Amino acid sequence: MVSLDDKLEPLVGAKSAAALAGAFDVHTVRDLLRHYPRRYAERGQLTDIAGLEIGEHATVLARVRSADERRMRHRKGTILAVVITDGHRTLDCTFFNQRGLQHKLRPGVSALFAGKVSVYKHKLQLTNPDFHLIGADTDDADIEGFLGLIPVYPAAAKLQSWQITRCVRQVLDLLDEFDDPIPLELRAKHSLAEFGEAVRAIHLAPDWASVQAARARLKFDEALAVQLALAQRRQAAGARPAPVCKRTGDGIRSAFDARLPFELTAGQREVGEAIAADLEVAHPMNRLLQGEVGSGKTVVALRAMLQVVDAGRQAALLAPTEVLAAQHARSLRNMLGDLAMAGELGAAEQATRITLLTGSLSAPQRKQALLDAASGAAGIVVGTHALIQDKVSFADLGLVVVDEQHRFGVEQRDALRARAGENASPHVLVMTATPIPRTVAMTVYGDLETSSLRELPVGRSPISTTVVPAAERPAWLERAWARLREDIEAGYQAYVVCPRIGDEEEPSTSDEQDGRRPPLAVADIAPMLSEGPLAGLRIGVLHGRLPADEKDSVMRSFAAGEVQVLVATTVVEVGVDVPNATIMVIMDAERFGVSQLHQLRGRVGRGTAPGICLLVTDTPPGVTSRERLDAVASTVDGFELARLDLEMRREGDILGAVQSGRRSALKLLSLLRDERLIADARTEAQALVAFSPQLAEFPGLARMVADLVDEDRAEYLEKA
Repeated sequence: MVSLDDKLEPLVGAKSAAALAGAFDVHTVRDLLRHYPRRYAERGQLTDIAGLEIGEHATVLARVRSADERRMRHRKGTILAVVITDGHRTLDCTFFNQRGLQHKLRPGVSALFAGKVSVYKHKLQLTNPDFHLIGADTDDADIEGFLGLIPVYPAAAKLQSWQITRCVRQVLDLLDEFDDPIPLELRAKHSLAEFGEAVRAIHLAPDWASVQAARARLKFDEALAVQLALAQRRQAAGARPAPVCKRTGDGIRSAFDARLPFELTAGQREVGEAIAADLEVAHPMNRLLQGEVGSGKTVVALRAMLQVVDAGRQAALLAPTEVLAAQHARSLRNMLGDLAMAGELGAAEQATRITLLTGSLSAPQRKQALLDAASGAAGIVVGTHALIQDKVSFADLGLVVVDEQHRFGVEQRDALRARAGENASPHVLVMTATPIPRTVAMTVYGDLETSSLRELPVGRSPISTTVVPAAERPAWLERAWARLREDIEAGYQAYVVCPRIGDEEEPSTSDEQDGRRPPLAVADIAPMLSEGPLAGLRIGVLHGRLPADEKDSVMRSFAAGEVQVLVATTVVEVGVDVPNATIMVIMDAERFGVSQLHQLRGRVGRGTAPGICLLVTDTPPGVTSRERLDAVASTVDGFELARLDLEMRREGDILGAVQSGRRSALKLLSLLRDERLIADARTEAQALVAFSPQLAEFPGLARMVADLVDEDRAEYLEKA
């Protein structure tokens, strides 16, 4: 008999154990049993082919529609072209030099097909896939041992789903009885199945009812483990109080409010009040401020920073690029006027000083900036990653504002927090126009308060977004360039964004393996446009490898209207404000994330003329990346986009550094479908931790948290 902590090699053999370890980082019985089926195929019901993604390893249950064998034209050998169907869509399977398969893969036969999804002539295909026949004449124990449901596991090139099935069954046959980590009273309260019963049911899948009960139990385990870890973290954070920053009636914030040339929106007032209240207590604020570009986030953040300055402390504003940091510093100084001139002639009585600290400062400038921060002379310090370096210190850091949060890792934000000293934790305000999935995850899991500015900024025009399927409809791409030229001739300007710079840059080898061409590059697209559809227009090029002075020159020329079309990489994603730009064409749009696409299109429509964003793609319809583009085109709401993104991906691992959720510690829990369960688990976790902070009275729960939150994740969670 074996236990959950036993190694797999003696149980499933060296070859299978090595394949599981290499493909999925699965080493123990516990790891294998947490490698849950992705879904279940039911005899007689075929797998939905829609939603496959280029480059992924897929397993589908499908029926053979046709199978035609022919000789290759230019080399020796044969090709067997098999078309399989789920009853709605088809998928091509191509077998090279595999004689004798045609009589097995006859029209009407059902089978599990497994292989890497690639694209050929704009159609999805599996090349030389493994397959496993399903039918009355099949007696293979891997499949036939199941009464009606066939578990389909996340698989890999050297390890198919049915081979994982065999390994799981071997282990379950030998496994001792399971200890249940959740106390009986808690199981009864939430009508949960026993742990051992749930683990067996999710893998052996006797029927749908058993699978659903198993998933409900194992989801609750994941939710409770996360909430226990977060509850313990919140309790520990209470031991490091944040500085209390009370509002005053005669300080710099009141003076600023009195001078505002416009009236704050209802949303700005409401959010400002919530932040002000957070700053007045010793519990560290951890708040996300979400709002479209130009919606007034900066004013809200400035009022919070001034409240901290009134309390005799400092605020730091962390920006993702030097361009944006400098822009923030100028903007804050302009808004404050003589309130930002402390130590200068003409300064207001309540004035403070704003200091900019970036990597490109001269030695004397850097020395002065460091002195301003360390002495407390600067009430507000604006900077980039330079603020995170060890040499930077603050006299009394009370608030950290992070702009465009998805550009910063948790490690970087934690390094800035550490500047507050050993026994203090500054308040944190994160600003973003598009919350990435991990941020949304933290919101729903209850460790991040959320505020939103949802009004369209005054003077901003709406942005319309359209997907341009260039492979299926080449005329649409021609029309896109014609529309861009029309806007230029009407006196406006345009962006063309590419995923790659080009020149000596090496494209990814995975593209060749997936049958895709390399991503389009600025170095190729700019001359193609100037010699073709945009001939005669003034075209500029901007990317990260240009020298700093050349980048500045190009941006100044574009801002002045001298450059009509800017062909660029994502360097224009943040910090670029050209109100005259009305149209953006994003090439190979499927190569960008949802957050990037949303940020990029925010560069147009910033004036009085409406903005248009065209998402150009060669991706076939039905694949996940194409559906993501349709989602971006369907809404301009950042939170809605992040939720749609979650539906198609997985939330990033809130307990670790994975951003997209591919190797999340959470195997079953879904933010979108399980919000109620997460809330219930949070309530239980708070009560359990209040009763037993270290869970000493609940060793099973303590072990469950330790299994989910390993040493690396615990450290990450502490910093998050």
